[in-house]
Amino acid sequence: MVTESCIRLLYSCRNIFHIRQVHANVLINGTFNDLIVANKLLYFYVQHQAINDAHHLFDEMTMRDPTTWSVMVGGFAKLGDYSNCYATFREILRSGVTPDNYSLPFVIRTCRDRKDFQMGQMIHDVVLKHGLQLDHFVCATLVDMYAKCAVIEDARRLFDVMVSKDLVTWTVMIGAYADCDAYESLVLFDRMREEGFVPDKIAMVTVVNACAKLGAMHRARFVNEYICRNGLSLDVILGTAMIDMYAKCGCVESAREVFDRMKEKNVISWSTMIAAYGYHGKGKEALDLFHMMLSCGVSPNRITFVSLLYACSHAGLTEEGIHFFDSMWADYAVRPDVKHYTCLVDLLGRAGRLDEAEKLIEKMAVEKDERLWSALLGACRIHGNMELAEKAASSLLELQPQNPGHYVLLSNIYAKAGKFEKVAEFRDMMTQKKLKKVPGWTWIEVDNRTYQFTVGDRSHPRSNEIYEMLTSVIKKLEIAGYVPNTEFVLQDVEEEVKKEMLYTHSEKLAIAFGLLSIPKGDPIRISKNLRVCGDCHTFCKMVSDIMRRSIIVRDANRFHHFNEGTCSCGDYW
Repeated sequence: MVTESCIRLLYSCRNIFHIRQVHANVLINGTFNDLIVANKLLYFYVQHQAINDAHHLFDEMTMRDPTTWSVMVGGFAKLGDYSNCYATFREILRSGVTPDNYSLPFVIRTCRDRKDFQMGQMIHDVVLKHGLQLDHFVCATLVDMYAKCAVIEDARRLFDVMVSKDLVTWTVMIGAYADCDAYESLVLFDRMREEGFVPDKIAMVTVVNACAKLGAMHRARFVNEYICRNGLSLDVILGTAMIDMYAKCGCVESAREVFDRMKEKNVISWSTMIAAYGYHGKGKEALDLFHMMLSCGVSPNRITFVSLLYACSHAGLTEEGIHFFDSMWADYAVRPDVKHYTCLVDLLGRAGRLDEAEKLIEKMAVEKDERLWSALLGACRIHGNMELAEKAASSLLELQPQNPGHYVLLSNIYAKAGKFEKVAEFRDMMTQKKLKKVPGWTWIEVDNRTYQFTVGDRSHPRSNEIYEMLTSVIKKLEIAGYVPNTEFVLQDVEEEVKKEMLYTHSEKLAIAFGLLSIPKGDPIRISKNLRVCGDCHTFCKMVSDIMRRSIIVRDANRFHHFNEGTCSCGDYW
């Protein structure tokens, strides 16, 4: 009766002072040695984040069981005190207590939050040692930990051997693939539904993010229909994710429709829609939406200004971008960070104002990162400023000496300037460091399937037809005045060889396949993992005019909408 009375008192406690009063009563009436009471008292201290009280009580306890240890491990984990969480778990092992399916998930989640893969592997060994590898909760948490540590193969192996999987485990695995293999993420989503699981909003947000990553419009439409059919309301999280999905699938109009349908919007929703306009080169619409946001009483934050500055940069709105940057602190008390400076450097660099960009970098008070220097180096590539390019590259390689993209970009600048001895020097450096250039790929959607092409690709079953179509199109373009711009071929080879290399760029192959397979009147949508080259950009403009086809290209930087011989970027990318 005394035990039950103490526990009832604990459940009635509303704050830490009430719990301390119960603790004092427990010491007076002699029930402190009752392990059930002591554990419950410990649990309530932890629930109220009074970890010092809990630790003091834990040290005074003469008896401890697995529950006692688990509560302390969980308490430290919840407060983000990772070192004490690890230390307490080590004490569990040293004391000979068998860890259970309560303490293990907590310490595994700590490994996840810290992205501590090595410690996670050690805990996995403990799981195997104590025969808990088939426990659903432990296994699901291990899958989550490996996924968040980006060790996707280990996560998938565990996932595949799980005897029973719940919706949370499926969602974790789908989300893990959304970050590294969006196509497989959507395959898993289909499997989950086939096995009878009905996705909730959290699962749908994960799937929506996968669609955004893949840029697959047919999957985006299916997901939208599924959400509507199952009556899932467009709350702030799901609605904002869908805005981003449609924007990254190349349909900013659908993104705006979702935005307008949302009954509740927060600053992230507004910022995401502004960013969507920025991706598609619609700078004026981005600025109009920003002013509408202010009129609705929503205050901009750091993310809003990143979206706004990006939109100005990619629409050539140089003066407007400078104005917004200057107004951040003066008018909205938002202090610029390195992301805002990077956008401004990009804005100035694209406009050819490299001296101003350099001075801005020199006087900025925030710490410089690789994105900032990459923006400056990219501007140097556009405008051929070799001296500043070398300065930017030096800082960049100091920050990220193992990133092959930096070596490639600088060697491309040297190649464009005809300094092939420097190109050879940088390629040798890459070889010595065992760095490999990221290959260029282009994806295209046809009949609800995604096809992939690389330069000179002949792996497609309709390869002969694709090359015949490409040859026919190039002849028509040449009659209309198309001349291959061989300066975008950076190898030191003969002019005719350069032309042949240009003709088989992955973008051109994908578009030729689209002309063969996609009905007239429907847009040809392609995605490119790298920045589209200048010659392919000209090719797309002319194809849209000569062949009377709408072409939407998503490259590493933005979207390009080609119609009747013009591009939405205004040749400013």
